[in-house]
Amino acid sequence: MSKKVTGKVWKFGSDINTDLVIPNFAIYMKREEQPQHCFVANRPGWVDEVKPGDILIAGTNFGVGSGRPIGDVFVQLGVAAVVAESFNGLGLRNCVNAGLASLPCTGILDAFDEGDIAEVDWGTGEVRNLTKGTALKGQALPQEIQTIVENGGVEVVLRKEGFLA
Repeated sequence: MSKKVTGKVWKFGSDINTDLVIPNFAIYMKREEQPQHCFVANRPGWVDEVKPGDILIAGTNFGVGSGRPIGDVFVQLGVAAVVAESFNGLGLRNCVNAGLASLPCTGILDAFDEGDIAEVDWGTGEVRNLTKGTALKGQALPQEIQTIVENGGVEVVLRKEGFLA
């Protein structure tokens, strides 16, 4: 599996709360119905524009809030990676558990404009802005987390290792 993904950038600010990703009314819906309500409060219509392979760029404290399955929603929408200035620990874990490459990278928010094309190498942590010809060095995912992402999520890994039936 390639550890590089390339896609259109969607830019978000800091403190993106899990309630914005999955609003209260959607949390009780079937798993496959939740993505259609992603960011409805702060980016209405975003789910109609995001395409498989696109990349989210965000500010600090991405995924703050509760344990809502934000990673699962992003994976269902086809998001290839999330790169943020910093992550809330629960938000990061939730994305990784869903098999979504998610890495911190200082300076990422200023390095991209929405619509730029990014190349993210989650094995090395390098994030390139192909539109502007610039690059940043983020944090590479630790090997254990790379294994989870490569396999499509923590549940898959636990099944392979015999911890889940």
